[in-house]
Amino acid sequence: MTNARESLDNSPRQLQVETHGLDVIGDAERKGTPRTLFWPWFGANVSILGLSYGAFALGFGISFWQALIAGVIGIVFSFLLCGFVAVAGKRGSAPTMVLSRAAYGVRGNRLPSVISWVLTVGWETVLCALATLATATVFDRLGWGGGTGTQVVALIVVAGLTVVGGVMGFDVIMRLQTLITVVTGVLTVVYVCLVADHIHWSTVSDLPAGSAQEFIGALVFMMTGFGLGWVNAAADYSRYLPRTSSSRGVIGWTTFGASVAPLLLLVFGLLLAGSSTALNAAVAADPIGALTTILPTWFLVPFAVVAVLGLVGGAVLDIYSSGLALLSAGLRIPRPLAALVDGVLMIAGAVYIVFFADDFLGPFMGFLTTLGVPIAAWCGILLADVLLRRRDYAEPDLYRPDGRYGDVPLTPLLLTLAATAVGWGLVTNASADWLTWQGYLLDPLGLGGKSGAWAYANLGVLAALALGFLGTLTLRRGRVREQEAQVSAV
Repeated sequence: MTNARESLDNSPRQLQVETHGLDVIGDAERKGTPRTLFWPWFGANVSILGLSYGAFALGFGISFWQALIAGVIGIVFSFLLCGFVAVAGKRGSAPTMVLSRAAYGVRGNRLPSVISWVLTVGWETVLCALATLATATVFDRLGWGGGTGTQVVALIVVAGLTVVGGVMGFDVIMRLQTLITVVTGVLTVVYVCLVADHIHWSTVSDLPAGSAQEFIGALVFMMTGFGLGWVNAAADYSRYLPRTSSSRGVIGWTTFGASVAPLLLLVFGLLLAGSSTALNAAVAADPIGALTTILPTWFLVPFAVVAVLGLVGGAVLDIYSSGLALLSAGLRIPRPLAALVDGVLMIAGAVYIVFFADDFLGPFMGFLTTLGVPIAAWCGILLADVLLRRRDYAEPDLYRPDGRYGDVPLTPLLLTLAATAVGWGLVTNASADWLTWQGYLLDPLGLGGKSGAWAYANLGVLAALALGFLGTLTLRRGRVREQEAQVSAV
């Protein structure tokens, strides 16, 4: 069995498949410091895709400065939520979606586990498809053929790297993320230097300012595209740290490691997209490949390397956590097999995006906002639950329906459903036909209906987060105190 001490200390030895699943990590295997969290989080978020978010943000019709402020707030705040959830990992030494049982009950937690599983499978599918499209674009520009054959080979390679990393588990992921951090960090800096002359500040600064509603829409999109896409996996790596690790350190290193690369990439992405309307539009169809159109030919292969590695880095973390979420939802198979199952689904979804979908950005935004609402509700409930607790988790009871955390408590489940219903009523997405039913509260609440100014502000994500958090603080305080009184009596 892979030993967490060896993985965190980076001592040389033979790599093996991690056998840990939903079980608690023993104290003997919990080593390292919060600083080690920097590597997986940085490696997972140093993707070139961060540049494309500049075009996504400007797509809301706002100025450079508005987009920058929305991006900084959205990225840092959303990853700060990940940092707070990560504290639960070092206090409970179990995966995120197992620790969630303290709030939802052992079997009641299957609802958020399924939502979490769908979200992580969706993200790994998107990242795998983008890596495939980027590789094909690079080959096409080089004259090596970027057609179906190239896409098939690229998909096999990208999916293979992702699935192998997810199946092997924690130790391989920690080593892989360190490698990805170094390689992608260096090559990204080179990319920035090569395309810097495509920035025209006069054009960027002339972008007109948008409305407050458009600014909020961009901010929420940044939240869902970054931290809220990771929050359901935030404790999966901190669970390997000693219980005595600094909570502030866990929060700080998680937030810093995850935020620093997206912030830098966003700034440059905004400058590039704001300088060229053609590039801005091209990113919507091929977010990574479009960035190759301004590169010299000799750097296309290194660009393909940095693009693929960055996207694989995120996909590997997603497939690892999606496997854990699948187990938490009730499927009883070994963790490596769960990761393999998710890998098959990832490949099927990537095939659809690469070979059949006509548009990327519309379905992508619909996916983020639709699942962002229930995940925000779950996040608010879990954060409030973590805040209310003064003691470490009673780990055996996280696996016993008759334990102190209960089986199917109604309050958190009803709160999740209510917050989600409100949230979906306050979001819209005109680019995805299957989401036209959303936004049903915009007219009754006097917000202008589905075509009004607030239609694309995505208020539903913020509303779900706030309702879940405040509702749990109000309704569950007494229950948490009862649970912790039982802990002290044991």
